Amino acid sequence: MSVSTRRRHARRRSPDGRRTQEERRASTRARLLEATVECLVELGWSGTSTTEVARRAGVSRGAQQHHYRTKIELVEAALEHLLDAQRLAYETAFAILPKDRRNVAGALDLLWEVFRSREARALMELAFAARTDEELRAFCLDLNEQILEMILDTFERLFPANTLPEDFVPTMLRALFAMYVGLSVQNALDDDASGNQRAVLEQVKNVAALIVPDRGPAAPAAPAPTPAAPTPPDGPQHAGPAPEGDPS
Repeated sequence: MSVSTRRRHARRRSPDGRRTQEERRASTRARLLEATVECLVELGWSGTSTTEVARRAGVSRGAQQHHYRTKIELVEAALEHLLDAQRLAYETAFAILPKDRRNVAGALDLLWEVFRSREARALMELAFAARTDEELRAFCLDLNEQILEMILDTFERLFPANTLPEDFVPTMLRALFAMYVGLSVQNALDDDASGNQRAVLEQVKNVAALIVPDRGPAAPAAPAPTPAAPTPPDGPQHAGPAPEGDPS
């Protein structure tokens, strides 16, 4: 084993069971990113600061600046963290749905839950703030496209057998995304106290079922053809037993 290999193994293992330096660094970054999400949801973009993020993460200002020197660096890392969390949450939730709900209606219900999540509200806060913040806009300019790409990729993997025209799906999902964004803004204000958002979503599911119908379980395979009777190795063949008196 080379010296460099031994050093790598030494970094990965701790004889006394304590965390390695890499594990401590990853843990600190995770706490900082989670604290950033909390601040965006609870305090908004203007109320989010590196000082408050460090306080909520339980790390020193020096440790915070070692990993993310500025508020923008924090947000850039938080964006990637949020998008990954959104995708994982959606795919995991869909995978554990009962079989009778693993369809377009079930997928739309889960997508709505994702749009109402803490992570989605943090992303929305960044998108709204980027409208008037030039520095933030540079990082959020393609935020919508990243989310749409995630939704499209997920749709194609969840419903690989759909027969929709290839150029129709992105436009359909873009319209759905815009609708969900609008509904989630309303939901953040009133939590659907009047039930109007729920009514809209039911109509969306009804229309979606017509566009991407549930094909149900696969049809049973056709029975295999009955093999022909084997041919005797010698002598003439008869369709049935010989009639009485037949000399053969």
